Amino acid sequence: MIDLLKSLTKEEQAKVNAQAQPEWIAPMLATLSKDRFSDPEWIFERKLDGERCITYRDGGQVRLLSRNRQELNVHYPDLAQALATLDVKQYIVDGEIVAFEGNITSFARLQQRMHIQDLEQAKKSDVKVYYYLFDLLYLDGFDTTQLPQRRRKTLLKRAFDYKDPLRYMIHRTGTGESYFDEACKRGWEGIIAKDSRKPYINGRSRAWLKFKCINQQEFVIGGYTKPHGTRAGFGALLLGYYDNDKLCYAGKVGTGFDDKTLLRLHKQLRQLNRKTPPFAGQDLPSSEVYWVTPKLVAEIGFEEWTAENRLRQPRYLGLRTDKDPQDVVKEEPVT
Repeated sequence: MIDLLKSLTKEEQAKVNAQAQPEWIAPMLATLSKDRFSDPEWIFERKLDGERCITYRDGGQVRLLSRNRQELNVHYPDLAQALATLDVKQYIVDGEIVAFEGNITSFARLQQRMHIQDLEQAKKSDVKVYYYLFDLLYLDGFDTTQLPQRRRKTLLKRAFDYKDPLRYMIHRTGTGESYFDEACKRGWEGIIAKDSRKPYINGRSRAWLKFKCINQQEFVIGGYTKPHGTRAGFGALLLGYYDNDKLCYAGKVGTGFDDKTLLRLHKQLRQLNRKTPPFAGQDLPSSEVYWVTPKLVAEIGFEEWTAENRLRQPRYLGLRTDKDPQDVVKEEPVT
């Protein structure tokens, strides 16, 4: 770390503090924006459709933690092993775990690793995963979160030797609009814009912005409908989001499931059955509906919101275990 510190200006060195490695740093979160822009003070990264992961290494111990502090080592032992072999013995890095379908990151494919609960089974899985590192929060006894974004990325690139399954998240400087257009043409979810002058901020911030090509976010599952014909498990999921303490109904999703998913998810839902709807309001389905306690969170892609705050053409992408139901709100773009 001392050699890397020499590359910093005196002003930057004053922002790097020697301290014991923290047990937890709340992740920085991006804010959805509908305005695309280019700015030489901003960097732009590909938005990956995966699972957020902050890694803590202190000597021989490597901990992979989700954004809500769940340990992920059992799901991704190959990543933990790769991180343990890096020359640097003490660090905290932020990144995204992904699986691919062709050249596109696939949350649906990643599901096959996310829900494995057995270490040996995870090691034998044929679903290859990769860990894209995009931020450096701590290195060899020094807190780096107060450094500007651009400097943290420079240190991150220089600190480690990147070999699969570990990858450095490349970025572009200034050209946000053209990169967004390129992302949409390639079928990506979008891009992340980051103010290169800002420190790492715990929680959601406008210093990181999401430019989305595809509408996609998390929703809480509050019920399901009876299946018809030869369909297994259930017909559709009833979805919602929180507005303060109220769970607002957002519509049903009945596509995106295979038979295996229908049966597995139906088993989980039956354990949460309840007699009354968890949703606020009166405009709810009333026939062939089973209500559930809102403990499961699903990732949903959709075309758009209707004027009645319902999802148009939703499709199920998978369950999320890295976000608490009470944190699920309707994503409103800022201007």
